[in-house]
Amino acid sequence: MKLGILKTDAVRPEWVPEYGEYPDMFIALLGRLDPDLEFAVYDVEQGEYPEDIDEVDAYLITGSKSSVYEDQPWIARLMEFVRELDARRKKLVGICFGHQLVAQALGGRTEKSPKGWGVGLHTHEFTRQPDWHDGGNAAFDILVSHQDQVVENAAGASVLAGSEFCENAVVQVGDHILTFQGHPEFVPGYSRAIMDFRRETLGEPVYSAGVASVEGEPEGERVGRWILNFLKS
Repeated sequence: MKLGILKTDAVRPEWVPEYGEYPDMFIALLGRLDPDLEFAVYDVEQGEYPEDIDEVDAYLITGSKSSVYEDQPWIARLMEFVRELDARRKKLVGICFGHQLVAQALGGRTEKSPKGWGVGLHTHEFTRQPDWHDGGNAAFDILVSHQDQVVENAAGASVLAGSEFCENAVVQVGDHILTFQGHPEFVPGYSRAIMDFRRETLGEPVYSAGVASVEGEPEGERVGRWILNFLKS
């Protein structure tokens, strides 16, 4: 299987030597779980797209510091591409910004949440388990970093998991689109670096709670296996 990663942001240059760019994080996670997986990277923020939509088997949209409701040409073009993928029933996974953009592109709505920032390690819980799930604990811990939230889901979407803070945390559309608000590709060190950088913006209570939470163990590999199960199903 060949996965096309749609890159929607750049990691701060000082962090790249240790953590890599966002596609590198997904390649590290998913490539570790399936060494036979192949990857292609398209920097859609810079207008890079495949010449043929079928040159890869599936797509994944990364996270971004941008908001999906911003009036930017590259975001509008990516939404058009998502609508084309949906029409073709091409497998697609959206992460954080990707999760929100899929909703926005397919009839839903994303906005800045009055609940404020979600950072650090959060617990999301499945209300029902899809066939790609491992059948284990319904709750899972995942690193998050977001202020925007999906407030209306895409047409025909099913909400599979959420929390009191984020009701729409895992969403599926048909058998071809799966999105997560959390970041399975993040490691605690990178999550902490973002919180340190945004400390003043977050405010001390949110920052302190977020930093304390990353002492826990994120289940990134578990989520990565779900993604692979979904893509191969």
